[in-house]
Amino acid sequence: MGHGRTALRASAAGAVSAALLAGSAVGLAPAAEAAPSVRFVDITGDGGTVLKANVLTPGGADGSRRYPLIVLPTSWGLPQVEYLAQAQKLADSGYVVLTYNVRGFWQSGGRIEVAGPPDTADASKVIDWALAHTPADPEHIGMAGVSYGAGISLLTAARDKRVKAVAALSGWADLIDSIYSGRTQHLQAAAVLDGAATLTGRESPELRAIFDNLYSSNLSKEQEMIDWGRKRSATTYVDQLNKNGAAVMLANAWGDTVFPANQYASFYERLTVPKRLELRPGDHATPELTGLFGLPNDVWTDTRRWFDHYLAGADNGVAREQPVRLKSRGAGEYEGYPDWKSVTATRRKLALTGSPTIHANVDSSADGGIVFLSSILDQVAQLPPTASLPLLPRRWAAVWQSERYGAAQRVRGTATLHTTLTPTRESGTLIAYLYDVGPLGIGKLVTHAPFTWHGRTPGEPFAVDLDLFSTAYDVPAGHRLALVVDTVDPLYAEHNPSGAQLTFSSPSDDPSYVSVPLGEQ
Repeated sequence: MGHGRTALRASAAGAVSAALLAGSAVGLAPAAEAAPSVRFVDITGDGGTVLKANVLTPGGADGSRRYPLIVLPTSWGLPQVEYLAQAQKLADSGYVVLTYNVRGFWQSGGRIEVAGPPDTADASKVIDWALAHTPADPEHIGMAGVSYGAGISLLTAARDKRVKAVAALSGWADLIDSIYSGRTQHLQAAAVLDGAATLTGRESPELRAIFDNLYSSNLSKEQEMIDWGRKRSATTYVDQLNKNGAAVMLANAWGDTVFPANQYASFYERLTVPKRLELRPGDHATPELTGLFGLPNDVWTDTRRWFDHYLAGADNGVAREQPVRLKSRGAGEYEGYPDWKSVTATRRKLALTGSPTIHANVDSSADGGIVFLSSILDQVAQLPPTASLPLLPRRWAAVWQSERYGAAQRVRGTATLHTTLTPTRESGTLIAYLYDVGPLGIGKLVTHAPFTWHGRTPGEPFAVDLDLFSTAYDVPAGHRLALVVDTVDPLYAEHNPSGAQLTFSSPSDDPSYVSVPLGEQ
């Protein structure tokens, strides 16, 4: 079993590497006329750890004026040249840009701490170095990054009040809600992270133990894992982040299989600083990918506009735009909303009637897809995972369908499931899927989410309330929505004992339903 896990981690690491590499007045410095200068430097981080970095200074900088500073921590498993194309563009626009390889990866020293205190201390040391060795302005400092760099940037802004603006791209705000949502281990996502760390870095003993406990579903270590994740989640420090006042831009993909969009949306609602939320089609870090090669890219364009306003003082309209920007997974333009609640303001409940019983331990063929691959296909070709609803074996899957819609419908936001479940074992796992079903019964996956329970009394019913992953999806006229529930999905750990059965019911005093943020186009 250990050999298989190693192979899975290695394969996943290859997938993530391929997916991510397939890449006068203060604060108002004009765009550089000469090419920026580039230096590769060593920076002493927390505890003397050496961090490999590169710094770009605007062309023609002679020490007579200061420039806004942008610090870019690298993504998980990627080298310091990751942001070179974007750093060049930012330096051309009059920024000092410093990108560094986070501790534990590639040539930087130390071990991987997963955005722990040493990582945020490193970021502050990097800022110290930049202020001492470049014409960076101490009053105009920003941080940005993709994935791991996004998480470190948010956490640093909560702890270092010198950071005035952040762009957190494809990152996390709640680490546990990302890889352990619904009390279910996201095995493929964990394997991607573990595999990339094994191949490109040096895991700390603490991180190795976390991965091992995650794979083994060690319940005795569950609280320890949760506490570990909370220390590394910006949502834990949201009050301090709000107090420090850094302007925060959050960007993510609807199909992110490492850091689902839900946790960013929830975090966004708690922010009281200047803020922006952008959600697009894609998987983990794929919306930003083309920008890493210097190609036109909406995410990086908006990141530069964010910094231009909140660091360089440009009146570019960012502060007057709708702060929530969404792009549907189908064709269409960006949609603007004043807040996240407005996205999901219109809802419809689909009744889940009857009392179906399903057997566990067998995959019904309703699945959330394959990490990276499925959501990338959805991003570039509108081909999400599919299932034939008429052929789903009712022994292994419970199925409910709506009536056909006479007009096209828009799903925007977070669908929620409420039902009463009676299991025959004390532990178990279910996965709920929402499908767009066409005239031939072929369902395209709209959204899904896993749910796990432990310590329940067999035969005793209990209520299940589950948020499905947030999305933006357009349902054509003449189609219907369907909710499917089964017990096995390769994306997740399964906790169903052999022979377990699940019965869903809808008591008259507590009817079952799925509430969908649905409205006509």
